[in-house]
Amino acid sequence: MYRGPFVARPRPLAPAMSDELRALALRFGEPIRRAIVLDDIGFDPVGDPSRFAEVCMVVRRPTRKVLLSIKTFYPRGAFRLPTGGIDPDEPVLDALVRETREETGLTPEVRRFLAALTYAHEPAGPPVFHTFAFLLEDAVGAPVRPLDEHERIERYIEVAPSELPRVADTLAAIRDDVATGIGNWNAWGRFRVHVHHAVHAAL
Repeated sequence: MYRGPFVARPRPLAPAMSDELRALALRFGEPIRRAIVLDDIGFDPVGDPSRFAEVCMVVRRPTRKVLLSIKTFYPRGAFRLPTGGIDPDEPVLDALVRETREETGLTPEVRRFLAALTYAHEPAGPPVFHTFAFLLEDAVGAPVRPLDEHERIERYIEVAPSELPRVADTLAAIRDDVATGIGNWNAWGRFRVHVHHAVHAAL
C-alpha cells in the first residue's frame, strides 16, 4: 500500500452513498465539510483502484481521550486516528460498525458525524478519495483488541482531542523511507494530516 507513484483516477460517490450521507447528517449532525487539494500530484491516497472512500473511527474512551493506532510497517511514531475502507456498495454506517469492530474489538455507540473530506489534485478537480469521520462513544472502556490480524495493528494509545494538531504535525514531518519499499511516506503523512485537523475542529 502507498507505494506510488500513482495517477489517481476520479472516484465520485454513487448516488446511493450521497443519499445515505445526507441521511446520516440529519441523524448524527451536519459534519464539517472540506475540499482538500493534495499537494503531491503523483500521490494516490490508497493505491487501490477498488477503494474510493473510508470511514475514520474517532473512538472516545471513558477517559474522554480518543484512540490512535500504529501499524507494524509504519514509520516509528506515526500514530493516527484509525480508518477503514468502505467496500463497493457497502453502506457507510455498516462500514463504520464493521471496521470499528475489526480494528478495535469494541462496539461503541455512534454519536456524531464529525467531518466529510473530499480530496482532489487541483481546485475544482474531480474527487480522488473521500474520508468520513464519526465520533463513537465507548462508555465501557473494555480492552482494545484488534480482531483482524491482517490489519497489522501494532498497538493503540489514547490522547486528548486537544493533542490532535500535534499528531498532525508529527505525520506531516514523516520522511520517505525507500528501505521499506514504500517510498512516499511523506506524501502519505501530509494526506493524513487533514482528517486530524478536521476532527480537532469538530470536537
